Amino acid sequence: MPTDRVSERAGGVAGPGEPARPHHHTKIGFKNPTGSPERLRRRNKLLKFLWRQRIHAKSYDVPDDHVLPIGAALDGLDAAAGQDSVTWLGHAAFLIRIAGQTVLIDPFLSEYASPVQGVGPRRFTPPGLPVDALPPIDLLLVSHNHYDHLDAKTIGALPNKSRIRVAVPLGVGRFFRRRGYRSVAELDWHQQSPAGPLTITAVPAIHRSARTLIDRNRTLWAGFVIESAERRLYFGGDTGYGAVFAETGRRYGPFDLAMLGIGCYAPRAAMHTNHANPEEAIQIALDLGARHVIGMHWGTIVMTVEPPFEPPLRFRAAATRGGFAADTAWLMKVGETRLLPKGVLPLVVRS
Repeated sequence: MPTDRVSERAGGVAGPGEPARPHHHTKIGFKNPTGSPERLRRRNKLLKFLWRQRIHAKSYDVPDDHVLPIGAALDGLDAAAGQDSVTWLGHAAFLIRIAGQTVLIDPFLSEYASPVQGVGPRRFTPPGLPVDALPPIDLLLVSHNHYDHLDAKTIGALPNKSRIRVAVPLGVGRFFRRRGYRSVAELDWHQQSPAGPLTITAVPAIHRSARTLIDRNRTLWAGFVIESAERRLYFGGDTGYGAVFAETGRRYGPFDLAMLGIGCYAPRAAMHTNHANPEEAIQIALDLGARHVIGMHWGTIVMTVEPPFEPPLRFRAAATRGGFAADTAWLMKVGETRLLPKGVLPLVVRS
């Protein structure tokens, strides 16, 4: 798979003798791919409205079968032992076992998606597994620095930090090094990192980054391609929809499984630049050439104004229209483990 030569400076400023700055690098940070949807001028008023909505949100009617009891979640994980599998931990968090490696992705397992516990958006369903019930982690992937993906409490609580390999977008590595992680790879889009029998490639996403009021887009955001000798998986992180996914499909696809966000999309005037709606998620899956797709980033925490359990209904309808059957478009229970689909797609040798 090709690895582009790019400046690895978080700010993206090329110095003397360095290659020209990539298009998505700016003088002080990063921007979205060419052809991405544009922000609207009235977006700030809409975001203030969203903040008021989520601050006042209290409780929601959660279907009885939406979350597995922890005992059932552990039983499902044990039943898949020795086989390649995926476990949905809720929101965008996954535990994947592939090629003998245990991969943890975007592990938001805390109660609040906020810099201060007790303030801000609060999860209304528990994580599929708490930190102390996770198996030993070999590889940790985090797509960007928002609090519902880069969770300081979870990252700090993981044991055996010295043996865990970490792959993150440019500028995010320092967060992990400060917390005791020793093997940290910071990746620009289209750069890759070997992780034992796996190869991890950071790929473009349409989103943004910030953890404070003064660091907007100073660190990069990304999706990930996860490849073993038998399977190729795609994790989308947070993203809006744009032409870049057809390019990603041509360059890195097809995929045995794509994990794509289907929630946090309303109102569209505010959210279209950051989050795909369910119909757009299915289009991303088609653009990528994904044989299976999992709908994620829903049913855990309220951050926007669509009904919390609307996304799966729209996802199922859009999947059917897009040619996906129920056994190829997955809506998982929080804590559920499924075996990864057989890697029947040809793995392309890239040089």
